[in-house]
Amino acid sequence: MRIHALPADVLERARKLAGTDEFHELRDESPGAPLRCCLRKAGVGEPLVLFRHTPHAGRGPYAELGPVFIHMLPCDGPDELHELPEALRHNHRALRAYDADGRIHGGGIAQPDELTERIEGMLNDPDVVEVQVRSVSHGCFLFAVTAD
Repeated sequence: MRIHALPADVLERARKLAGTDEFHELRDESPGAPLRCCLRKAGVGEPLVLFRHTPHAGRGPYAELGPVFIHMLPCDGPDELHELPEALRHNHRALRAYDADGRIHGGGIAQPDELTERIEGMLNDPDVVEVQVRSVSHGCFLFAVTAD
């Protein structure tokens, strides 16, 4: 399985627009915010951008929009791309599987101890091309997972 943070072009655009409109807020800091650029939680004193994002997998009526945080300054990205990010796997998560046409092809809520198994099970379906992992409480996109 392969874990995907936000694409570089999305990060670059959001950083460029930070503070210029109502959809790209510049935050001095938001400790504990889940960062979609490096897939960890924000620390104290890290300037962030909060913006709305729609991942590419869901299209048409299946497209979902939600708020996401990233570092204001470019970072090194996630350390590991083949394991679920440690900082983002300790809560219940909403899972949405998508097919190649951008339609939802299953989903559910996963407990932290079953998250990997549930994602792998969804990816074993030949019709599933991507699984999105989201916050249960806010519905925010956290990261995407595809088969290797």
